[in-house]
Amino acid sequence: MIKKIIFFLAVLVTAQSFSQRSTSSPYSYFGVGEEFGTRTVEQISMGSIGAAYSNNRYLNFVNPASLSELRFATYVFGVLNNGLTIKDATTKQSSNSTNLSYFSFAFPVTKKMGVVFGMQPTSSVGYSLINTVTNDDGDAINITQFSGSGDVNRIYGGFGLTLFKGFSFGIETDFLFGNIQNNVLNIREGITLATKNIEDSNVRGASVKLGAQYKTTITKDLNLHVGASFKLSNNLKSTGTENLYSLSIGASGFEQPRDTIFSGPLKANLERPTETIFGIGLGKTNKWYAAVNYKMQDALIATGYFDNSAQSFQYGESNRISAGGYFIPKINSITSYWQRVTYRGGVKFEKLGLLVNGTPGSNTFTSIDDFGISFGLGLPLGNRLSNVNIGFEYGKKGTTSNGLLEENYFNFRLSLSLNDIWFKKRKID
Repeated sequence: MIKKIIFFLAVLVTAQSFSQRSTSSPYSYFGVGEEFGTRTVEQISMGSIGAAYSNNRYLNFVNPASLSELRFATYVFGVLNNGLTIKDATTKQSSNSTNLSYFSFAFPVTKKMGVVFGMQPTSSVGYSLINTVTNDDGDAINITQFSGSGDVNRIYGGFGLTLFKGFSFGIETDFLFGNIQNNVLNIREGITLATKNIEDSNVRGASVKLGAQYKTTITKDLNLHVGASFKLSNNLKSTGTENLYSLSIGASGFEQPRDTIFSGPLKANLERPTETIFGIGLGKTNKWYAAVNYKMQDALIATGYFDNSAQSFQYGESNRISAGGYFIPKINSITSYWQRVTYRGGVKFEKLGLLVNGTPGSNTFTSIDDFGISFGLGLPLGNRLSNVNIGFEYGKKGTTSNGLLEENYFNFRLSLSLNDIWFKKRKID
């Protein structure tokens, strides 16, 4: 009962926190913002693997087929603290934010089938960029501020089913929703009033993910795991309004709107092709596991105002290769707590599928890449079924070449995985 109370309190806090989620990444300017992978803290700590990974008490957000292995009712939620340093060729600045990142509830229906329900963010917008034009004396004559906020979340459900020995299949469906606002403020020398353009839109969509896994024994203790997941092509549709108006700005920064210059509807669509992830792993049950994953996706197709910056960016093919795993010294040790701890580690390299031109007047587009290393610990609680999981991730995204920005990030993640046995028959002596 205590576990259920803790979980549902976490649900209430998490649901409210999603609406406050933000990012400081300048690359969240594009499309629907900075996209978050659907992975647990445990998976990210292992380099974001998951296509072939399954466990009887941990969830796997990458492949729904893994739910067939679930043997315990599982409540999970995760927290992210993001430390970010952004720099160009000459300057840098830092920011820090903490947000709840997901919650899910899963349970086995039979020994061959498990189901899951949950909610988590898929992308977030949170940027503030300033472009200043100066005269020969170095005085600012034209200042443009670009800023944005908002997020896209998903509610999802899925199941995994063992079809025959060693082979399982899974399906996951979700509904995506959110609100995004993009603003452009322009101030010019010699002009009394500034102008501001606001794009306010609601985003809606849905998607389906299919997954399959196969596990077989190579030797007495060594298992081979193979898996794949396919997130089918889907569309994110956005509708809203655009307003352009003049305004005066007080000494304290207070904005006073004056005259409306333009007001009209907005429409946009982001077509996301099928995302495919393959994985292969080796391991010994409750001892160690190591795997390699490869993800690939064709270029996104943007229309409407999602494509209003075509001269400054393009979408391209994306891919990610990741490797990682875990090690447990002795899961049933009664003399040493640290021998029961799960030690995780991994590495990833990802091409995000975003090409940006940071030099006005040129036609040079630079691929935005992301490299990260990670490690983490799974700390068992009193009953040894539940765990507190902590993860650390250090990485670099982007580059300072071609007039662009480089992000160095250090992420600290925390998750609580509460496990319980349902439908257990009581014994009467």
